[in-house]
Amino acid sequence: MADDTAPEEPIAVPKWDVALEALIKEEYGKLGRLLTLDDYRRLAQQYTIRLDDIMVTLFELCIQGKWQYQEAGQPRKITRQLLQRLTAGGRLNDEDLKTFTGGWKPLD
Repeated sequence: MADDTAPEEPIAVPKWDVALEALIKEEYGKLGRLLTLDDYRRLAQQYTIRLDDIMVTLFELCIQGKWQYQEAGQPRKITRQLLQRLTAGGRLNDEDLKTFTGGWKPLD
């Protein structure tokens, strides 16, 4: 007997934490402005989430073209190479993030 069922399509799994994406998008909607590193620090403390997890999710969203980072009103590209360089020593820390003095916003 022939198997006439079609093979299942692979499920596309996002490369970021969708729960964290929802949290930061909601925060953006509440504040109505670019979110800063201080905003992410506050969210991390408020919800007992590692800042590193939020930021890696955010960087991945930027790499995928779903969020944008800006400094002085100008977009700054976040690349896979930048993320790999920042995480080469393990988790992100304040030293890794000190140059990110701008803000982030969703693009959709």
